[in-house]
Amino acid sequence: MAIKVVFFDAAGTLIKPVRKVGESYAVTAAKYGVQVAPAELNGRFQVTFGRAAPLAFPNADHSTIDQLERDWWKTLVRQVFEPWEPFERFDDFFDDLFDYFSQPQAWTLFPEVLETLSALKRRGMTLAVISNFDSRLIKILHGLDTTEWFEEIYVSSRVGYAKPDRRIFELALRNHGLNAENAAHVGDSEENDWRGANAAGLKGLLVDRSQNPSRAEGRISDLQQILEHLD
Repeated sequence: MAIKVVFFDAAGTLIKPVRKVGESYAVTAAKYGVQVAPAELNGRFQVTFGRAAPLAFPNADHSTIDQLERDWWKTLVRQVFEPWEPFERFDDFFDDLFDYFSQPQAWTLFPEVLETLSALKRRGMTLAVISNFDSRLIKILHGLDTTEWFEEIYVSSRVGYAKPDRRIFELALRNHGLNAENAAHVGDSEENDWRGANAAGLKGLLVDRSQNPSRAEGRISDLQQILEHLD
């Protein structure tokens, strides 16, 4: 069956931080008297984020989601800084950090994003985002002038399921009135995006922007190669 909708992951696929996460953590922590090397914080973040519970809150009351998102991130960031406790002004530091990453200026698009979205739209494709992010993503994508391209932005914290859980893909498909065979999903996580999408019956594409990307089936080195996989 023909592909009619292309879903995109966000961070690492469409957007990336202007500077590495560890650098932003280090710069902000220094304002509050805590000096840590950016490389150390980057490593701590990668490990801690990889072990964290899914950023999703099944059955949560809609009015509580913003606070649940904030608490999830606060727990994660506190774990990142555990080796440098006590952190006397951690609450103030976290507020500053959380606000920084909510700003579109903290993020940038990958170079080929707008050209790729435009080309897909010319082919008549429906475009949407499926991301293991929180509500800040909507403001970020709007600030980067991309929301006009997407019919919907599904964030795990509000959907209640996080990739690779097939239910987040199934919800998106139902909303668009399509079957899995009509959909492709593109992301940078082998587990969450590629395996998750394929397990749910979608055509999974894994974007690998490393210097030596894999040539295996379903792997692309930049988003423009999506077009080849839809032919």
